[in-house]
Amino acid sequence: MGFTIISFTLCLATWCNQAIASSFGNDDWTNAAKKAREFTSQLTIEEKIAFTYGNATAGAGCIGVIPPIPRLNFTGVCMSDGPNAVNRAEFVTVFPSGITAAATWDRNLIYQRAHALGEEARGKGTKVLLGPAVGPMGRHGLGGRNWEGFGPDPFLAGEATAATVRGIQDNGVQTSSKHYILNEQETQRSNSTTEDGSPVDAISSNADDRTIHELYLWPFTNAVKAGTTSIMCSYNRVNQTYACENPYLLKEILRDELGFAGYVVSDWFATHSGAKAINAGLEVEMPGYIPPSDYPGASFFFKDGLTKGLEDGSVTEERLNEMVQHIMTPYFLLKQDSPDFPSPDPSSSLILLANDVGLLSMIDSGVLPQPGQFPRGRDVRGNHATVVREVAAAGTVLLKNTNQTLPLRSPKVIGVFGNDAFEPPNGLVVQDFDRISFGSNIGNAFIGGGSGTGRATSIVTPLEAIRTKAKEIGSEVQYIATNELLAAGNFKSIYPLPDLCIVFQKTFASEGSDRTSWELDNNSTAAIKNVAKLCENTVIVTHSGGVVTLPWADEPKIGAILVAHYPGEQSGNSIVDILWGDVNPSGRLPYTIPIKGDDSGPPIVNLTEPLNDQGAWQADFSEGQLIDYRHYDAMNITPRYEFGFGLSYTSFELGNGGEVEAKSLGNNSLSAKPNPDVKVEVGGHPELWEDVAVVTSHVSNTGKVAGHTVPQLYVSFPSSTPRGAPLRVLRGFERVYLAAGQTVEVSFRLKRRDVSYWDSDTKAWVIPEGDFTFRVGFSSRDFRGQVNLKLR
Repeated sequence: MGFTIISFTLCLATWCNQAIASSFGNDDWTNAAKKAREFTSQLTIEEKIAFTYGNATAGAGCIGVIPPIPRLNFTGVCMSDGPNAVNRAEFVTVFPSGITAAATWDRNLIYQRAHALGEEARGKGTKVLLGPAVGPMGRHGLGGRNWEGFGPDPFLAGEATAATVRGIQDNGVQTSSKHYILNEQETQRSNSTTEDGSPVDAISSNADDRTIHELYLWPFTNAVKAGTTSIMCSYNRVNQTYACENPYLLKEILRDELGFAGYVVSDWFATHSGAKAINAGLEVEMPGYIPPSDYPGASFFFKDGLTKGLEDGSVTEERLNEMVQHIMTPYFLLKQDSPDFPSPDPSSSLILLANDVGLLSMIDSGVLPQPGQFPRGRDVRGNHATVVREVAAAGTVLLKNTNQTLPLRSPKVIGVFGNDAFEPPNGLVVQDFDRISFGSNIGNAFIGGGSGTGRATSIVTPLEAIRTKAKEIGSEVQYIATNELLAAGNFKSIYPLPDLCIVFQKTFASEGSDRTSWELDNNSTAAIKNVAKLCENTVIVTHSGGVVTLPWADEPKIGAILVAHYPGEQSGNSIVDILWGDVNPSGRLPYTIPIKGDDSGPPIVNLTEPLNDQGAWQADFSEGQLIDYRHYDAMNITPRYEFGFGLSYTSFELGNGGEVEAKSLGNNSLSAKPNPDVKVEVGGHPELWEDVAVVTSHVSNTGKVAGHTVPQLYVSFPSSTPRGAPLRVLRGFERVYLAAGQTVEVSFRLKRRDVSYWDSDTKAWVIPEGDFTFRVGFSSRDFRGQVNLKLR
């Protein structure tokens, strides 16, 4: 078959730049800051202080509240979780998780997901949506919250973060990019006390400055450049100092280096001091103030601490004014003073309470209204189910497909097996932090637990969607739900033998705890192997919060493996779209799958013995930047499936014989560092965001089926780069659609930051001397062409 060559430059010259850049320029921030100063000048001292801590008594169902000031027509600020749904609300959509969105490798789809989420937040009266989740990135494959974010590669996570910030804020809803920073495990994430009441500090994440800048700060930088209006500091310590009172993180990096113009808000109960945190750069303490009867023994620092600090001089009124101005600048920037901005949904107060204590407790305490007086929530879902379905299908990764097992044709008898295919028996709400009631039972893992979850109104389970499809094609469906029966080899209810067996298995992940096993939950390996013994043609579908080992992957009767992550409420429809080929799979792994868990890198720190040392919890990031595929490359470890990997129902090659071209975009050799005399803007030094090189290649669909593919650009730095640089790093990707036989040109534009390393001594980004090697291919280990280029 001949190839049609279409010559055009994809994405990076247009959408990609938009995805990184803010919808607002520096003049917009300047004008909003002027309004904020004028507003602040009208406040009393008491009103200014009230801006700096949340007040749950003014809640209206919001998880965090800055109270209104009626005399100034200030309607207050309602904050809501979270990054995957407007949590603790009725009639909202549960979207695919962050890691699912990352697996699409598609900025446009990530933006669409975020924009729909922002629409719903605005419709519910939320002024600040607490997301996106930028940390944890996934230093540990078993991290309990990895599913909320966009994976362990800073470039992919940064692009996804920027698209998400823009998508949400284009609705006039603020984002709070979290959790800043090095928040890489749930175990001892916050301070605690021993049985005898002795205090124990939170884990201290200890990392060098270069590692922070080139890895963990990278996506936060994209968030600031995209215009995120607030940053949420994390529970953990960083180099022995709590993140929420760390002046290097909050002032030197955020304000001075990145030009951040919004405000810093604490994670809930992550504040440990008054004046110290305030002077370090924290503007808002959350939850700020909760009646002692609700949280006996809890400490709140800003409510009284600011008054005391102003009296004793440890906090200046100038700093207080600055705090309020930082808080109000985004309010005016996004025009949240408009009378058209919806008020908080009146149903949310009761739903928040029901979410925490349940209806029976509300009846017993007398706070439940009469049956006819229940306020119902605004239905803000619109047609967002279509977005969920498309993103979830695009984020499904095909890992194995022997003998063209997929797409399915017309099996007469379909067997559906495993506890992940079915309706959750305890309702459609994943209880916060509740591994026992939800994670261990039968029920499709469409989303994880904790603050990043959502209250689904309905979900489409895999079994439901398969039954619907089977009815269309005249097939019979049999099933067994319990893993216990499958692991025991009890298939007595099955007859005749299915033509096709589809096994759905899961891991449950939630805020509050880290995972403890690399394998799928509930004796999954025995269940899967027994189904494969039964059935000649077996397909495995996993729903998980991230990395899982697949010890059964090489079983000869397992013809196909699909990793579907947490797909949101259209879970069944999205997987059926892939199984029957209505959508050609194009998802790519946003992390590496190891052969065995020990291959994956440093373990989660978990000190099991009684400890009297208050600061005993230490996590030394001694691996530097070498996490995930960078670690596998450095240690020469063979993964089971590498970062960026994913199969299709067609085949792709680099066109023009794999030729790759690279050229510098400057007329002269680049300077090693940005001009120090240029003023920092929102997002940092403006020269870091200038295009300095372009790498071009052609991609061809050599198969017979139309579909998307994801060409990827990896960069190896010159040998002059100081020790510690990874062997190669992702610096470009594009999800492109090609008809059978079609060829397109793909261009990857690189910015100064993309080809620089952080010099900790001079506190500057430096382009090293020598040849860069640019490799283009289809994963971190599948390169089809390369070229060298000297930039200075």
